[in-house]
Amino acid sequence: MTIRVVLADDQEMVRIGFAMILGAEDGIEVIGQAGDGAEAAALIDRLRPDVALLDIRMPRLDGLQVCRRVTSALPDTAVVIVTTFGDPDYVDEALDSGASGFLLKDSGPSLLVAAVRAAAAGDSLISPEVTVDLLARSRRGRSADPEATARLAALTVREREIAALLARGHTNAELAAELFLSLSTVKTHLASIQRRLGARNRVEIAAAVWASGALDES
Repeated sequence: MTIRVVLADDQEMVRIGFAMILGAEDGIEVIGQAGDGAEAAALIDRLRPDVALLDIRMPRLDGLQVCRRVTSALPDTAVVIVTTFGDPDYVDEALDSGASGFLLKDSGPSLLVAAVRAAAAGDSLISPEVTVDLLARSRRGRSADPEATARLAALTVREREIAALLARGHTNAELAAELFLSLSTVKTHLASIQRRLGARNRVEIAAAVWASGALDES
């Protein structure tokens, strides 16, 4: 099944770049593009895409306003916010508005594609650096969760090492370079970590690490 995408950004070159990246992927089709928020809202309402990629700062309506309209009126359309700005207030508002993902524009093509696929599957993906800030803020003033601590203790030493680095925002490539492992080995470890923790994705792995208190003193 093809994932139908509408993307909105007031910078034409950004729209062209995103459209090229997504259009080169099997199973993803960009069916519409908009240069401002009002145009995006109308286009999404008419085309009913599976995923809407929205910039935050756009003329007429900003991406967060469009996000609220879409998630309220079109529950079958998932929204991914893609922005230059990782401001904590933007992140909180986007997630509170029902966004299925939050990416910084410099996250790279692979993460953009992964966010679209995750959103279409009913999952979520957030840029690693945004995830770190989000989880660190949520931990402030809280004691370690004994259940999360026990779940982390069930991992192997190598898996705990990988999970901790992931929770600090490392990508797969950075994990491989840091630990002198191949990408395939890193992916195998991550699959094992997800299975052992009962996590659905990287965000839930990171959340478990932060909840355990393992990074409080790092």
